[in-house]
Amino acid sequence: MSEKAEKEGLASPYKGITTSGSVQPGLFPVRATGVSTDKVRTAAKAFLATLLPEQRSKTMFPVDDPEWRKWMNQHFYVRQGVGFNEMSDKQRDAAFSLMSASLSVKGMKLARDIMKLNHTLGELNKDDFIQYGEWLYWITIMGEPSADKPWGWQIDGHHLIINYFVMGDQVVMTPVFVGSEPVVATTGKFKGTAILQEEQGRGLAMLRALDNVQQRKAILQSAKTNNNNLTEAFKDNVTLDYAGIKGSNLDARQRKELESLIDLYVTNMDDGHAKVKMEEVRKHLADTWFAWIGGTDEKAVYYYRIHSPVILIEFDHQRPVGTRHLYADPSVPDRQHVHAVIRTPNGNDYGKDLLRQHYERSHRAE
Repeated sequence: MSEKAEKEGLASPYKGITTSGSVQPGLFPVRATGVSTDKVRTAAKAFLATLLPEQRSKTMFPVDDPEWRKWMNQHFYVRQGVGFNEMSDKQRDAAFSLMSASLSVKGMKLARDIMKLNHTLGELNKDDFIQYGEWLYWITIMGEPSADKPWGWQIDGHHLIINYFVMGDQVVMTPVFVGSEPVVATTGKFKGTAILQEEQGRGLAMLRALDNVQQRKAILQSAKTNNNNLTEAFKDNVTLDYAGIKGSNLDARQRKELESLIDLYVTNMDDGHAKVKMEEVRKHLADTWFAWIGGTDEKAVYYYRIHSPVILIEFDHQRPVGTRHLYADPSVPDRQHVHAVIRTPNGNDYGKDLLRQHYERSHRAE
């Protein structure tokens, strides 16, 4: 199944997520942000220095390699790079240092908690740590870590995918996939670990901030019976029109609520570049749409989408998969299985639009 999805997903050259099939140009200029990427570059070099030659050879790819696009949430997908399960303690520490240099404290905690909850899933499957486990995550480096040439890194595993592209002092951290099953550990080694509870609650608060007329615009469907995310693995070129209620139809308080909800996702990246991204988001807040599928009570399951020219966020309560044996009816979406995806529409996932401009400038300079 994953091989077929990969083949079909990569059959077309990368274009990016659009509303009409055509990329809106001029959204992502090459520019100085004033936010240093030195720590990320230094950490990446230090990580690579810990690897054995055979590990390094399978971890490094060209900056424009299709490997960027070869990620999938499902646990059985065959991944490239070096796995935490084969790393020494020194290598793991260096890998975590790379992640910490790239993410905020909050974002790093989220990543580590997802890894821990994958161990919990193994416990819930009779200690099946062959399929599920804390260390079943792989890192790849695209390009050579550099101060002026484009490069990046990726972590790929069950419920945790981060693509981190660097060019000069510009950063693009999408696609990002975060989630878990379960999202709250009630038993086991990591009992008490919980993720995406604020994203869940604040999404509902955003809907409730709307009046009745606005809610009727935002709610696409009141019943949720399926998985609803549209831009997960191998959906890089999806055509997805805006839906729901538009930011220009919100009052100042509601628009602030929407901005705050977006900020919750963006601030998983390092603080400086998160501020840069939020400046970009605010420029398009009037053209940002909020859509909802599902119920509206405290125990409801739901899906919501935030979509603008420069950011796309999906949050979805999913059907049980790895824990379906614990449910009387596993066909119904549940709050203990969540997927969230963050994308950069209009051609700049994986920093592709910045990379395109870099190549054009390099070609002109020859």
